[in-house]
Amino acid sequence: MRIGLTYDLRDDYLRAGFAEEDTAEFDQVGTIDVIDSCLSELGYQTDRIGRLSSLVERLARGDQWDLVFNIAEGMYGMAREAQVPALLDAYQIPYTFSDPVVLGLTLHKGLTKHVLRDLGLRSAPFAVIESLADLPRVDLRLPLFVKPIGEGTGKGIDATSKVISSNHFERKVKELLARFCQPVLVEEYLPGREFTVGLLGTGPCARAIGALEIVLNDAAESEVYSYKNKEYCEELVTYRLVDDSLAREACALALDCWRALGCRDAGRIDLRTGADGRVYLLEVNPLAGMHPQHSDLPILWAMTGGRYVDLIRNILESAFQRSGTRKTATKAIPSR
Repeated sequence: MRIGLTYDLRDDYLRAGFAEEDTAEFDQVGTIDVIDSCLSELGYQTDRIGRLSSLVERLARGDQWDLVFNIAEGMYGMAREAQVPALLDAYQIPYTFSDPVVLGLTLHKGLTKHVLRDLGLRSAPFAVIESLADLPRVDLRLPLFVKPIGEGTGKGIDATSKVISSNHFERKVKELLARFCQPVLVEEYLPGREFTVGLLGTGPCARAIGALEIVLNDAAESEVYSYKNKEYCEELVTYRLVDDSLAREACALALDCWRALGCRDAGRIDLRTGADGRVYLLEVNPLAGMHPQHSDLPILWAMTGGRYVDLIRNILESAFQRSGTRKTATKAIPSR
């Protein structure tokens, strides 16, 4: 079986003149090397396709794959994560992870929260600000949390993202609107513990693999899991695998959300506790980072005792099962 790999390499964009923060969601070549190595270990022939433009060229030449392992984030537009899956759908080529509808929805945090609210799944009260003219219509209690509506990896989040006054709120919204040229999401600030829940599988076969608590060290930007804290997590963040009552509540809520939105194969959902002691949904990440030591999902998987190659195996098995793809390796697949 021939498996293609689609991805965006950080180094490619840095060489093209993009800034570090612009490329924060993209992968290092080492991540692609490890995924490629795992696929080979599992018995599959691999083909590194690369980013969207390379996929377009390869499809135009008539290239085909039995499955594509897709972790391409895309660069442009609110539906950038959906672009590679949409193209693969058009060519009827199966791929790992969620479909374009889910990826387009979840990147837009405002639309996601509207859907979660309609589904009766707990998330903090919120507002979406398209322009400064929307500010007077925001009816939320301070303190507030303010972030770009369509970014990941903590982009646009720093120590000033928690706002405690009306003047601070207006300044922060103005800054983000100008800097990211997209709407701003405003939520009532949740002061409690922060979790990320890892999930595997699709639909009724999906399961939560555990809850990772995000604990900020003394040197970290306080109270926020920011871009800086994520980029330098080895020094600034302590990750704890937890299984207390709140962690189990987080896992149950995350699994309900995962299934309700139709997320597939693997990913993670971020949650935080409010002043009332209940757990609330923050963000849905159906295309989670896959760096073996730096990304939350592989960190969580390793803390449960799992090998990285078995995480890749589980993702593939879910994709094979739901797509009806015949699972045929080029050599015997090693047993667990």
